[in-house]
Amino acid sequence: MQTVTSPDVPHGVRQVEVGPERDGQRIDNALATMLKGVPKSVIYRILRTGQVRVNGKRAKPDTRLVAGDLLRIPPVRVAEKHETRGPAAGQVAEAAAAVIFEDKHFLVIDKPSGMASHGGSGVSHGAIELMRAARPNEHLELVHRLDRDTSGVLVFAKTRAGLTGLQAAIREGQVVKQYLCLMVGHPSKAKFNVNAPLAKSVLQGGERMVRVSDNGKPSLTFFQEMEQYPGARLMQATLGTGRTHQIRVHAAHIGHPLAGDPKYGDKEANKRFRDRGLHRLFLHASHMGFELDGRSYGFSAPLPEDLKSFLDVLGSKRKSVR
Repeated sequence: MQTVTSPDVPHGVRQVEVGPERDGQRIDNALATMLKGVPKSVIYRILRTGQVRVNGKRAKPDTRLVAGDLLRIPPVRVAEKHETRGPAAGQVAEAAAAVIFEDKHFLVIDKPSGMASHGGSGVSHGAIELMRAARPNEHLELVHRLDRDTSGVLVFAKTRAGLTGLQAAIREGQVVKQYLCLMVGHPSKAKFNVNAPLAKSVLQGGERMVRVSDNGKPSLTFFQEMEQYPGARLMQATLGTGRTHQIRVHAAHIGHPLAGDPKYGDKEANKRFRDRGLHRLFLHASHMGFELDGRSYGFSAPLPEDLKSFLDVLGSKRKSVR
């Protein structure tokens, strides 16, 4: 049974019976998904002032819901809700067509470059909003994220067990996440790792940047050469940790930034590659593997056609090392 709302409560107050898909979820996170368009500051205010109750008792932001709980939600206003538009049918169809795996716990897509993982920061609808529009009768949660320009494997959870189980495996370093990327130049070794702490910062204009810093969080990336091209190397990058922009910053840190990277890349190299047909960041989430409840999962997405075509143009004399 999914979470249901009683329509017979006066003054706009809702009484919601918690379904199994929210069993164990923090109440602040649950409200954020149930009250679409309501700012987080409002959600925390109604919690702080005791307007949200679980089984008649005041709830704190970290209160965990249990299937069968009766949740009281006060009336809240959604600013400019009447102006909110749903995603375009073409966008929804594109996301729906990208599905590469599905079972009772997970739905996996091969996310196209240019599609954000979620809405926000000037993006009205990301992959999660598009998939929810494509599957209006299903409960979907975003398990992890990919940068907007990065293509490849993106996993959604269909059940609470799938969401919490995979997120716990990610936190504990039990998930294999591999990417294909094109490094500018020729690294001196075919196989190496970059172990450099990373720190996030926000520039004056609100742009998020990541840099190597002794005060940053431990960050580790394993690189292995896959193919050689004139002026570049196709590399497989395996994450030892999962920091924001990790592969991009580690590649730039060793002097071999990723081709097409507008934030951490080489402008001159990017121009040369753009003239040959590369119009995006060359970074693709090619594989994710993990175990959950005794079952092994492995999701793979091939290199997109635009990147394969660019490699064909870049050099027919490449040397394969596979």
